[in-house]
Amino acid sequence: MKKNTILILLTICCFNIVIAQNNPKPNSNFWKHVQFGGGITLDFTNRTTNLGIAPSAIYNFNKKISAGISVSYLYSKHKDFSNPINSFGGSVISLYNPFNGLQISGEYEHTYLTSQGISRDVPALFFGAGYTARRNIAIGLRYDVLYSETKSLYSSALTPFVRIYF
Repeated sequence: MKKNTILILLTICCFNIVIAQNNPKPNSNFWKHVQFGGGITLDFTNRTTNLGIAPSAIYNFNKKISAGISVSYLYSKHKDFSNPINSFGGSVISLYNPFNGLQISGEYEHTYLTSQGISRDVPALFFGAGYTARRNIAIGLRYDVLYSETKSLYSSALTPFVRIYF
C-alpha cells in the first residue's frame, strides 16, 4: 500500500514538472514591485549612544499594501556600563496606505543581544502610524506591545521611525 502511494505521488510530481516545463511563463513583473531601502539609527543623549543600520526590502502587492523583510545591527553604549551592547536581528513588516498621507504598519522584530559574554533574544511587536510625504518616505511613531523595561532593546515602548524606499 505504501509503495503504491509513493509511486502515485512521484508520478503526479513528475507529471506536474513536465507540464510546467512545457508551458512558457510570461515575463515576471516581480522585481518591478520590489523596493529597497531601510533606515539608520542615530541616537545621542547625555547617557547613551545608539548607532544602527537596517537595510530592508518590500514587495508592493498594490498601491495600498506592501510587505517585506529587514536585517539590522545596533551598537549601544551606556555611560553606566563599561562594555557596549551589540545587537543583530531581523524583522518582517507589513505596510498599509489607506490614503495619501497615512501609512499604518505592523512589524515583528527579533533581535539577538550580546555584551560581556551575556546574550539574549529580544522579540518586539510594533504597531505604528506615520505620515507619508511621498509613497517612498514615511515618518511616524510605532508602539511595541511586547515592551518590557527590563528586557526590551529600546528605552520606551513608543519609538519614532523614518522609512525610506527607492
